[in-house]
Amino acid sequence: MRHATTRPRTGGRQRRAHRLVLVLGLLAALFLAGAQQASAHPLSTSAVLLDLDTDHVTATVELPLDQLDVALERTCTADTVLEPATLAGLRSHVRAHMSATDADGRTWTTAVTGGAVETVDGVEHLVLDATLTPATGAVGDFTLHYDAVVDRLISHRAFVSARQGRTGDYTMLVMLSWQRQSVPVASAAAEASGGFLSAVHLGVEHISGGSDHLLFLVMLLLPAPLLARRRRWTGSDDLRGSVKGVVRVISAFTAGHSITLGLAAFGLVSLSTRLDESMIALSVLVSAVHAVRPLVPRGETWIAAGFGLVHGLAFAALLSDPGLTTGSVLTNLLGFNLGIELTRLVVVALLMPSLLLLARTPAYPFARVAIAGTGVVLAAAWLAERTTLLSTNPLGAVADVLVERPFLLAGGLAAFACLARLVAGRKRIAFPARAREEAEAMR
Repeated sequence: MRHATTRPRTGGRQRRAHRLVLVLGLLAALFLAGAQQASAHPLSTSAVLLDLDTDHVTATVELPLDQLDVALERTCTADTVLEPATLAGLRSHVRAHMSATDADGRTWTTAVTGGAVETVDGVEHLVLDATLTPATGAVGDFTLHYDAVVDRLISHRAFVSARQGRTGDYTMLVMLSWQRQSVPVASAAAEASGGFLSAVHLGVEHISGGSDHLLFLVMLLLPAPLLARRRRWTGSDDLRGSVKGVVRVISAFTAGHSITLGLAAFGLVSLSTRLDESMIALSVLVSAVHAVRPLVPRGETWIAAGFGLVHGLAFAALLSDPGLTTGSVLTNLLGFNLGIELTRLVVVALLMPSLLLLARTPAYPFARVAIAGTGVVLAAAWLAERTTLLSTNPLGAVADVLVERPFLLAGGLAAFACLARLVAGRKRIAFPARAREEAEAMR
């Protein structure tokens, strides 16, 4: 995204430099202020940790109380969930939503016991113990089905990891959601290649299932076909320049999240999950405002790079299991990062042709502001929830549409772009002669 502007005055350059230094300083301060041990899974998500023995499988189930509160429509606090009657009901609930079947389709026996409240990175979780016993008495390959909380909350996620026995390395298997509630589990220890493929799949699922990550990318792509001139967006008929702008944004985000993903995966840097999730909501808000009106020249590139550091820390939360060895961390890191990049490229391929076509019609300013305005509202709701200003997100269901129907939304945008282009005919957007000259001069 290139900017057609007259030569800026020195004062303007200094002000922009000061803003950039301020933003980078704020990010650095937040990293230092919030540096602490990262949690094993992201904020307010469930976890199922499987220990595979020869004749049974034990599982540790971690359920965030704030999500239980919404899903079960009852008050769930550290005191209320441990009341005998309530705890018994929660055990029955998990037992009804957790099962295993062997390769022949036979259902295993499931027992849920225990019950304790533990704090994971500032979020209280109910921790239960489960035992899955095969009818044959020998553990072979099986399929785990789990949809507790997920069946009530579309936005909820549950991460499943497994290991042999009660020692050794956990291998992240899958992220369960409303779209997927089952995962095949091999009785033998996972091979390195299997771990790599699981990490790739986890990266794909994490991005495709994360409405905040998707919306951040969408907001960055909105101004891609445009030029920033005098603090306003103007049209551009330079296709090559638009493509270069997209490449710059994608590369900046990749560099940003790859740096912190690698550092955090090896335990060199960490951030409070609640603070990190709040910063992600802020990144969506800033990018949405920038899509409405440019904040700084090539701001989308700086936004992608700066907030990419924050997104990288969120990605690393999935790879922060202390049981992983250096080798398995590296394997998971490479596979997970590859999954993230593949998913983002698919999103770009789905959206950019429509945006480029739509940008050559008079309808684009209205469409851009409408989409960016929606991003502002959703991001503000996320930020309020994650900073505890709101107990629940009233717009959560709206944000989940990004995850539920991505291809329908992309198809709708493509249809709208074609219709707008058809109405506009073959006439190109007419730019003032002076703007054209300035744009040419900046090339």
